[in-house]
Amino acid sequence: MQAQPERTESFSADDLVNRKVHRRAVEAVIWGMPIVNLDLMFQAMLKVGGKENQIVYWSNFLDWKNQTLTPNPNTIYLMPFINMKDVGSMVVEIPPAEGGRITGTITDAWQVALEDVGPAGADKGKGGKYLILPPGYSEKVPDGYIVLPSATYLVSGLFRSNAGSGSAADIAKAVDYGKQIKLYPLSSAANPPQTSFVDALGIEFDSTIPYDIRFFESLDRFVQRESWLERDKAMIDQLKSVGIEQGKPFKPSDETRKILEQAAIEARDWLDVQYEALFTPYYQGYQWALPVAPDVIEGLANSFAKPGVYPIDDRGALFSFAFSSVKKLGSGQFYLVTIRDKTGQPFDGGDTYRLTVPANVPVQFYWSATVYDRVTHALIRDQKWSSRASTTQDLQVNADGTVDLFFGPKAPVGKECNWVPTGGRDFEIMMRFYGPEKPLFDKTWVLPDIEKVN
Repeated sequence: MQAQPERTESFSADDLVNRKVHRRAVEAVIWGMPIVNLDLMFQAMLKVGGKENQIVYWSNFLDWKNQTLTPNPNTIYLMPFINMKDVGSMVVEIPPAEGGRITGTITDAWQVALEDVGPAGADKGKGGKYLILPPGYSEKVPDGYIVLPSATYLVSGLFRSNAGSGSAADIAKAVDYGKQIKLYPLSSAANPPQTSFVDALGIEFDSTIPYDIRFFESLDRFVQRESWLERDKAMIDQLKSVGIEQGKPFKPSDETRKILEQAAIEARDWLDVQYEALFTPYYQGYQWALPVAPDVIEGLANSFAKPGVYPIDDRGALFSFAFSSVKKLGSGQFYLVTIRDKTGQPFDGGDTYRLTVPANVPVQFYWSATVYDRVTHALIRDQKWSSRASTTQDLQVNADGTVDLFFGPKAPVGKECNWVPTGGRDFEIMMRFYGPEKPLFDKTWVLPDIEKVN
């Protein structure tokens, strides 16, 4: 018989309990990231004066006071926050792409894509009525709707109204077009009430991830509101271990609270390591990447239907730096991200960098480059702007069609219109391509790396 290894350390019963709480709390953060991410936006909506089943929008391009994760400051955002618990099925009407264009997606509370909308979505630019059904819906579905069954009562949408040239007139036009979206209960479809819009421009809207007790408070709100999905029932006892259980208040002791906050910090650090590990180069030998695992892209499009695959770790990493998802990535928009310069060094907020965007960017609509705080993944606070785009007024274009963009604490002389301030903070950069075309995907058009210039 093989000898048993000697016990080199013993744990008291209390030690074992506390170690279990810590372990399971770390896993709860990773597993629960997408739902906490959305709940935090829901809570931010309430703080700016919004209510359930209304649409929060920004009546101009976003500034730093929008502290959501990696938002787009070069479009008009409209975000419906839907709760079907009491009102039942809800209808979202998207207008035809005449005089404007919506790009966006409707998602459940797990940020699983129910459907894309607008020209790149199910209505193909003709406009349409999207009927969102609550969990367990069994009644006959009326004709004339694009039907979206949801696994959760809480549903959200991320809609972008394109602002054309970015001029004041085009921004105003995009706002007016976006406000043609309608939201109402199916029960009121015969005589829909007027849709309520809440303007959040100039108000701090903070949904950055808090790696402390607030994360678990948010997770508890979700557990109390929604039913358990079959795929997640293994987490029921896991969450009980940290004090989260349906029908019971979340009231951790001082000792447990301390353990949970330590676990949240550990989870944050692990998620950041996982985030960096996702940077598989999009172009061989370059720093640009789409830091989303293929299994997550597929799972968010089909509600993780693939047998034997449930990429919780990579999903947690994604929603630690972004929000929402898409049903068909690349049809309406595409993204590339970098956290390092050409030499492989992380961006330093005290240095200045240059990106030369090649001519003939393969997009139907526009491209943009946005700077985010490397720690929070939100827009860097207290900056005059956070991005430059092909639609930026007075953007300097070189004679050969290329565009030099600069990132750093101060604008190079004569280059302020092509400069994005970093505020001295370490940062990351996201390139967006709206209406992406074939050369981006077959990689015959290549985005070069960013170079340090000082």
